[in-house]
Amino acid sequence: MSQSRLSALTWREVRRAGERGIALLPIGSQEQHAGHLPMGTDTLLVEAVVDRALDVLGREDSAPELVRLPVLPFGHSPHHLFAAAVSLSAATLGAVLEEVLDSLAASGHRRVVVVNGHGGNDEVMRLAVKRFALRSPVTVAACSYWTLTAGEEEAGRPEVTPGHAGWFETSLMLAAHPELVRTPVPARASVEPPPLFDNPPYAGLTVERHGEWERVDGSTDDASDADAARGARLLDDRARGLARAIRAFDTATR
Repeated sequence: MSQSRLSALTWREVRRAGERGIALLPIGSQEQHAGHLPMGTDTLLVEAVVDRALDVLGREDSAPELVRLPVLPFGHSPHHLFAAAVSLSAATLGAVLEEVLDSLAASGHRRVVVVNGHGGNDEVMRLAVKRFALRSPVTVAACSYWTLTAGEEEAGRPEVTPGHAGWFETSLMLAAHPELVRTPVPARASVEPPPLFDNPPYAGLTVERHGEWERVDGSTDDASDADAARGARLLDDRARGLARAIRAFDTATR
């Protein structure tokens, strides 16, 4: 397998890679992550998972050729503007993704995997890749990194995974970028009534209530017991899961 970063390739190398390889596009966000995590948490974590997955694949002889695009650092984050965010509207993010994907197709790429790091991007991303495949002769896949596991480590604490600025993300950041985590991580105060955006009153409902993100101070769950060692295992599990997903995508689309 060969791995390349798009920014370092010449246009002829891009054309050759596009004919036989897979382009990887990570997307993140810049938004509040409570008082202890940086604005770029989602971007940093999706980069960490993608790069670790590439390391896993780099140790295998039969893995596909991969072209790693620069991460798209801005996402759809209007629900975090109560504190601070750099947010694109859903229409703008969709248009940006569609134009990036169209550019890849015009440059010769026929297989693309989009890897997302922010929950607010997920629906926009999935719609963009569906539209892309309708209008271009390509095969494209999309995922949010926390949904992929190798099955070799517990999936974490399902009730708080992925959450936001909580136990899961804080554990991963303690593993990937401990110097950026403000410690000690404060305990999250209980909030009554509990927010509905991640705990709807009936399974299958999506519920949004005005002002809830501000009311919970920008986090979904208590991160004070986040653990770097557990975060490292969870991060590696997601990376191995992504590596396996890329291999499966390659096998199914040759």
